[in-house]
Amino acid sequence: MSRAPRLLTSPLTRLVVGRILAGLVTLWCVSVLVFAATQALPSDPARAILGRSATPEGIQQLRSELELDKPVFDQYAGWITGVVQGDFGSSVGEIARRPVSEIIEPRLVNSGVLMLIAAVVSIPLSLFLGALSALKRDRAFDHATSITSLVIAAAPEFVVGVTLILLFGTGVFHLFPPVSLIDPGVSVLQQSSKLVLPALTLILAIVPYVSRMVRASVVEVLESDYIEMARLKGLSPAYIVARHALPNAIVPAISLTALQFAYLAGGVVVVEYVFGYPGIGSSLVAAVSNRDLPTIQALTLLIGGFYVVVNLIADLATIFISPRLRTAYQT
Repeated sequence: MSRAPRLLTSPLTRLVVGRILAGLVTLWCVSVLVFAATQALPSDPARAILGRSATPEGIQQLRSELELDKPVFDQYAGWITGVVQGDFGSSVGEIARRPVSEIIEPRLVNSGVLMLIAAVVSIPLSLFLGALSALKRDRAFDHATSITSLVIAAAPEFVVGVTLILLFGTGVFHLFPPVSLIDPGVSVLQQSSKLVLPALTLILAIVPYVSRMVRASVVEVLESDYIEMARLKGLSPAYIVARHALPNAIVPAISLTALQFAYLAGGVVVVEYVFGYPGIGSSLVAAVSNRDLPTIQALTLLIGGFYVVVNLIADLATIFISPRLRTAYQT
């Protein structure tokens, strides 16, 4: 048998294909829920958009433009067909009726940069703090990080954000702008000072949970027989943790990190609102206020898609990083 067919029928390939198909089915279910939720609004969307002074003719015209006069299944079929083709429709929250993709694209870039910064900083920092706390278990550093992480984890994101504004933006140090009003004509990366406080808020929302999970996993692995054998060989504690403990202890942390970033896809709405950051959060708030159904549907579906993709990546990363799981699926 040639190598290619054998690769296509391997357990690992079947697992990857199965997870991708499951992700697509989940995303389709999300699209159904999103569409059903917007259709289940208690008031007539056309009347809510036009206001009390709207005429029956104007309401009927807008309902026709939004295709609200069609059967629900036809509406969904037309909407999901456009989504698959990259067409989210036109916004009804603006007089110009701009395409939804044109409105949300720069906001997606802004939010993506913010979350990427949070990921690049928080993941290594969580691994470092968790592993170091496990090495210094029951010592002063371990107790200090445990108490600090509990305090930060107990505070909602908007409380952390307001506290950072008071400390570094207005009340004490005046180091960074308290409001992150990004100039749309300039790259967001060229306005890095405006990213510090919102990114730091997201980092502080992730690190306490992940670092505590890493600590617990590393402590459990350090009590294993093969770790004791590594100690008897005279290997340094840092090498044991980095080479032997972390690869096996990181699996629970990967799943928790994925859940945290999936949560931040929705929690970023609060952070962006606190700092006035022009991302998907402010767009979603504005769309809800204006009863802009196409924009609400597009943003909610994209957030749901982010959930699915992050969890899919976490599942696959768990297999490729864990030596035991990787070996099991290769045999």
